[in-house]
Amino acid sequence: MPPRPPVDVVVPFRGTEAALAATRAALARLRLREGDTLHVADNRPGGDAGGRASSYFARNRGAARGANPWILFLDADVEPAPDLLDRHLDPVPAPGTGLLAGAIEDEPAGPGAPPALRYAALTAAMGHDRSLSDLGPWAFAKTANAMVRRSALEGAGGFAEGIRSGGDADLAYRLRAAGWGIEVRPQARVLHRNRATVPALLRQLARHGAGAAWVAARHPGALPARSLPGLTRWTGRRWRAALVARRRGHADLALVAALDPLAAWAFELGRRLPNDTA
Repeated sequence: MPPRPPVDVVVPFRGTEAALAATRAALARLRLREGDTLHVADNRPGGDAGGRASSYFARNRGAARGANPWILFLDADVEPAPDLLDRHLDPVPAPGTGLLAGAIEDEPAGPGAPPALRYAALTAAMGHDRSLSDLGPWAFAKTANAMVRRSALEGAGGFAEGIRSGGDADLAYRLRAAGWGIEVRPQARVLHRNRATVPALLRQLARHGAGAAWVAARHPGALPARSLPGLTRWTGRRWRAALVARRRGHADLALVAALDPLAAWAFELGRRLPNDTA
């Protein structure tokens, strides 16, 4: 294998003991080399990351435990490929690159899967296409699978703490303002385990909406809100499309058209929710 610098892997965690066991089992697949470290930053009450209900607080605490030049941030609900670290660093990042965006694939869900899982799989809900390709100058890498140069992270002051969502976009914008670039690593893949029910999916999207509003306030021009009258008209068109698709026997098209408006409204109304963890 070609040489590469050592990496600190940091995964924030807040959940049940069963979920922690599942996270550790998934991370055990990672192929680590000499010098690499792996830390699950437990931010439950009494955990080693301080017990604050902020994944970004836990990421900062986890990063501080290491000293390697690159830090790979993963979410607790992903399954990494064994060679993920090697693939992130091949080819060698440019000297001015501060952030590497790996690929995030939604877990497969066949026709008999629950609607929320099927919808996420059909729309590639967690994929980096939306946060990278679709946002132009406001592109960012999701911390479900992102590697950050330590000097860039420390120079930016780390992640914003005390928030529920949006810290990955905020960090990317601060890194860009400091002159650091982003490189996409489509070959560095993780599998994301999605929410299994529609209410859980909508709660997640509402939290993301709260984070988007917080980011937009800090970075004018980023992640703008949709027009609610326009969203209302679009909702009507999508639900009519769902009815047509259902009559024609196109189950997948009907499912996506029916849930798209619910997802969009959850995100936009979520902008009105607080994003702090207090």
